[in-house]
Amino acid sequence: MSRDAIVLLGVNHKTTPLAVREKLALSAGYEDPLRSLGQLSLINEYYLLSTCNRVEVLFTCRHVEQAQQLVMTTLFGSAITEGEIDKYVYRYENIEAVEHLFLVAASLDSMIVGEAQILGQLKEAYRYAAKAGSTGFVLNKLLHKSFSVAKRVRTETRIGAHAVSVSYAAVELARKIFGELAGKKVMLVGAGEMAELAAEHLVGQGVEEVVVANRTLQRAVQLARCYNGRAVSLEELVDQLLYVDIIISSTGSPDLILTKKDVRPVMRERRNRPLFFIDIAVPRDLDPAINTLDNVYLYDVDDLMHVVEMNKTERDREAIKAQRIIAEEKLKFGKWLSSIESTPTIIQLRSTIEQHVRFEVEKTMGRIGDMDGAAQQSLEKMIAAITSKVLYPPLHFLKSESHHTSLPERIKTVRELFLLDRNKDDQEMS
Repeated sequence: MSRDAIVLLGVNHKTTPLAVREKLALSAGYEDPLRSLGQLSLINEYYLLSTCNRVEVLFTCRHVEQAQQLVMTTLFGSAITEGEIDKYVYRYENIEAVEHLFLVAASLDSMIVGEAQILGQLKEAYRYAAKAGSTGFVLNKLLHKSFSVAKRVRTETRIGAHAVSVSYAAVELARKIFGELAGKKVMLVGAGEMAELAAEHLVGQGVEEVVVANRTLQRAVQLARCYNGRAVSLEELVDQLLYVDIIISSTGSPDLILTKKDVRPVMRERRNRPLFFIDIAVPRDLDPAINTLDNVYLYDVDDLMHVVEMNKTERDREAIKAQRIIAEEKLKFGKWLSSIESTPTIIQLRSTIEQHVRFEVEKTMGRIGDMDGAAQQSLEKMIAAITSKVLYPPLHFLKSESHHTSLPERIKTVRELFLLDRNKDDQEMS
């Protein structure tokens, strides 16, 4: 009468080299793998997750060992060897699988602790599973709970509040200098990936305009279009300093592209309105002496990395709080799993005792004769009271959290004591 086991198999950036993860990535999407899993009679509910850093399959089954082997073969075939499976694939069952899923959803198992992207990836994977009809009573409950756990971690901790990427650290520093970034103008010098990421963060904070200055004007136009901004040539760089507030530079030039001499006259024309430079180029694009000018703030990669390292420490502190939340939610879900494991026995026990009591009462009533309405009502109350008194000890025994025996053992004991597994013919003969 025990419920299906919950099983999670997977690989991630912590356990498995990229060369192996690449072989397992579901690059063609979820539809075909979900369809393949649906043909396996050994598993009942199932769900798949594939990201850059992890591939995981979650399923319910009765026969764990056989099901694990079949799932791995079905999903990955000969993509990796049996030795690689033993070495790299992690396996979790039941409450450990629940805990792992909660850790993933809350981004505590991510490469960057606190990143928000993983929750969206989990939800997207769930949409595919729901569309395929592959999740049921248990996994629907578990996956929705993982989403709410992630939300609780975000709400009750500041795990996502501290910048742990160079691009976002730049934005955090800009906010400290200017306060609100709404209405500010930013210029990208060069079109490198980190500058683009910083621009995305800045746009998210409400900057008014993005200007892109690049050696290749076509590339500048393409990037500016992404942010509804405008493109200028690199030769216009100094002139544009009059009109912007934040400059993010990443040209890859071997020489400095702006010096203190270039910026000093601009600051006079700006009437000393603050100007914030972020130099994320290696070698540097901007003259370090620029930082000596009044109301000019210059940060390079080393400065940003210092912010990142400090913020990683802050996130680690917040992760401790998040771990406590997950431990609480794991305990709650464990109780729910226990309840569904014992429910069939509780229902059968209640039904069996009620049948016995009613059988004996009806047998006795046949010898007593007719009974008026008030007496009939009193009898019904007596039947309910007797049933409740007989049921109380076994139900208390099943639901007790402090008992030294495990729930499966308690279920087995109750079923044996009350003969719940006897066949129907035996029951009728008793």
